[in-house]
Amino acid sequence: MPVIEAFILTIITSLIVIPFLGVQGKGLLTITTVCLVAILSSIPAIAALSGEGTETIFAGTSVTGEIPVRIDALSGCFILIINFTFLTGAFYGLHYMKHYREQAANISVHCISYILVQSSLVSICAIQNSILFLFAWEIMAVGSFLLVIFEHQKQETIKAGINFLIQSHICIMLLLTGFIWVASRMNSYDFKAITAFSTSYSLLTGIVLFFCFFMGFAIKAGFVPFHTWLPYAHPASPAHISGVMSGVIIKIGIYGILRMLLLIKSDYTLIGFIILIISVVSGVYGVMLAIIQHNLKKLLAYHSIENIGIIGIGIGLGSIGMGTGNNALRVLGFTGAILHTLNHSLFKSLLFYAAGNVYQSTHTMNIEELGGLGKLMPRTAFLFLIAAIAICGLPPFNGFVSEFLIYNGMISGFQNANLSFLSLLVFSLFGLVLIGGLAILCFTKAFGTVFLGSSRRLFHNFHPSEASVGKLVPMFVIMALMTAIGVYPAFFIHIISAPVSLFSNGFESHSTVFPLGASLPMISRCATGFIIFTAVIYFIRKRIAEHHTIMSGPTWGCGYVAPNSHMQYTASSFVRSYRKLAEPVLTIHKNKKEVKGIFPKVGMHETHPYDKAEAILIDYPLRQLKHFFNRFTFLQNGNPQFYILYGVVFIVMVIVIPVLGSALTTLIHFFNQL
Repeated sequence: MPVIEAFILTIITSLIVIPFLGVQGKGLLTITTVCLVAILSSIPAIAALSGEGTETIFAGTSVTGEIPVRIDALSGCFILIINFTFLTGAFYGLHYMKHYREQAANISVHCISYILVQSSLVSICAIQNSILFLFAWEIMAVGSFLLVIFEHQKQETIKAGINFLIQSHICIMLLLTGFIWVASRMNSYDFKAITAFSTSYSLLTGIVLFFCFFMGFAIKAGFVPFHTWLPYAHPASPAHISGVMSGVIIKIGIYGILRMLLLIKSDYTLIGFIILIISVVSGVYGVMLAIIQHNLKKLLAYHSIENIGIIGIGIGLGSIGMGTGNNALRVLGFTGAILHTLNHSLFKSLLFYAAGNVYQSTHTMNIEELGGLGKLMPRTAFLFLIAAIAICGLPPFNGFVSEFLIYNGMISGFQNANLSFLSLLVFSLFGLVLIGGLAILCFTKAFGTVFLGSSRRLFHNFHPSEASVGKLVPMFVIMALMTAIGVYPAFFIHIISAPVSLFSNGFESHSTVFPLGASLPMISRCATGFIIFTAVIYFIRKRIAEHHTIMSGPTWGCGYVAPNSHMQYTASSFVRSYRKLAEPVLTIHKNKKEVKGIFPKVGMHETHPYDKAEAILIDYPLRQLKHFFNRFTFLQNGNPQFYILYGVVFIVMVIVIPVLGSALTTLIHFFNQL
């Protein structure tokens, strides 16, 4: 109780004080508040992961009823992930926002929104009253919208923000439908009523209720085909907001899905099958679109969809394990999903922070205009490379561990599987392999084009340089935690076993993971050895190079004596073979001028990718709706006489309709007496 009061008091105080401070004071108070909120909420979260969950029941009002605040191991795990990402985002953002010092009022709104989003996300993980849950969700949605539209003077930013806000409220409508359905039958807003409702009615009712909630949470998480807001909101936001949004804001959708799996008792096997199929499609489709993007932040945004797909694969496998009684499948699926939730929040926020360094150094996110930044921004290039290795699921970093668990879950599912389940597992295994391979292709393109080679653009008024120490420190902290998970996976898996055990009524989850996982200590030793070996080779090379004179001169011109930066591979040409194979599935518009002559002066080939799911599910319905309403444009013809006529008709209707209604009521009453 004192922790909750201190939590609320800290937030209210900072929100009141921030508008009256200078720009530097706003930033410092925001960081202080974020730290205090993180500390206060992490205390019960850590206790919950240790097996000491907390529950506080507030009296509430006649409208809300009792307001339970419960923090179990699942809530605790997500609260810690949220707090860590918001802390790194706040310290990075403090230095990132120095470029916008002149926008004091705008920064006030930004700082207030940042605090509100963190506190609302923490509240969502703890509150188990439907009305208060939706209230916190609305604060999170509106606060996120304000964070996205920080650069509201840009038209594309406003469009992305409005798109995000509209789809966020479609998500809220779906959640509201589910909560109203439960409350109307059970006369309670407590989350426990959801469990009572699902056990009181048929399995079909439980499945329908689950997917009502699932669609709402899937919009926030970014599952295909509910993902169309995400590739616009991420690139439009400041870099630290993109990192927080991809790192934890979309993960609250994952929390909601996992929470509903705990609450709703239904046919978990069927639910798992459907989630698994949607997740494989999301992962493959997301990475396929990521490869052909030209905007670095949009490329990373589509990789968020891909990784949500990987998390969903783990959830699907775990749900099937719950339904079939396969403990190994259940434990490995949910452990892989929750660990990948943590892992993705780390390497994706690191990637967005690195992209923010590139943007503020070069003032562009167009991959085709970049190149050679590894020489000018070596630390940013190194951090981006580490995060790229991790997101591709390669050892010795954290992405490998969570994907390794999910792969093991699939393999364990092959035992005693019937034909339909076996076919689904093969499909999922092939999809996960394809996701990994395409991710390597994508980040080879991204890192090579941005950081290697020579610059493809002349910077006339400025010279790209390395980011400040203030930006790099939180990035190195993230990298250290990523490395720790890759080198010591057993420690983190043991922590995650607490929330995983909730899905099996207290079954000790790590006892199933480690028998498979006699390989985990070996992974730790191999990862440690690889890092030590790399460090030794680096220092040996450095020591040898110190005693040699470095000479510079022109490289061999390959028979061509007039080289320039345009002779390099572009991002598009690097993936041309893939693009040719993927064109039947994706929508790619081309614009080109043929190259003629031995020494051509004019030549151009542009590709403009577009999301086919957005074209079918968003653009086509909107066009049809616009076409329908256009049929009524004759009503707005600009003639004042018609507008006066509309007013007269309206007044007549206001007078006549109540009179007719009264007369009709009298007539009905008369006939009833007869």
